[in-house]
Amino acid sequence: MSLYRYVKEEKTIRRKVVNYFSYVTLTLGALLLFWAFYPVISFEVYSRFFFQQKLNSPVPNQIASSITLANSVLGTSTELFSNNLRDFTQASLWFPTKTKVSSQRKLDIKEYALSIPKLNIQNAKVIVGGENLTKGLIQYLPTTLPGEYGNAVVFGHSTLPQLYNTKDYKTIFTYLPSLEKGDKVMVRIKDVDYEYEVYEMFVVKPDQISVLEQRYDGPYLTLITCVPPGTYWNRLVVRAKLTKLPAQL
Repeated sequence: MSLYRYVKEEKTIRRKVVNYFSYVTLTLGALLLFWAFYPVISFEVYSRFFFQQKLNSPVPNQIASSITLANSVLGTSTELFSNNLRDFTQASLWFPTKTKVSSQRKLDIKEYALSIPKLNIQNAKVIVGGENLTKGLIQYLPTTLPGEYGNAVVFGHSTLPQLYNTKDYKTIFTYLPSLEKGDKVMVRIKDVDYEYEVYEMFVVKPDQISVLEQRYDGPYLTLITCVPPGTYWNRLVVRAKLTKLPAQL
């Protein structure tokens, strides 16, 4: 004959409700994490297979190391959450080892319009030599204009796809990684239209500043944004070349 008898306690309704609520909360939390991190993870996987991960041209030896660069851009831990998200709306922080040259050409054109039909971007404002990426796209360190021989480099902000807004310049280049070779980029300067065609895409680190260099063997347009989506770790570079002159349109 047993001395003790154990009887399983039946859970009360209140206890059951608390347990179910815990499971639901845990499930929702996991789904929210997946929702937030999926674009970053999927981009990293996709880029490993379909994007180049290094430059075709060498990077200068005097460029700062990645650790020094990270410290200079991100600041201290006390500053990280106070001002750096705002700072990355400033174009000069995207490639912090690139110094502005005093001999850059003074251009009469202060802004023009850029359209990318595949991304439903229509007549987005490009500020020539600007700094604030919340006000428009920025042509960084301009020495030539679209349509001229040279490399016009345009920066555009991006974010998580869930936060994308076609009318917000802080998110305008979110879907830039979805472009492919042959896609069109249109530029309008004073009612004159230029048509570019994408021919190359690759990912670089913020210290690989050779993507900003000029080249005068043809008219080029370079579009740059931060990747993976919602981060500032790397830079996606999309290069396009002029395919139609105004007289041909």
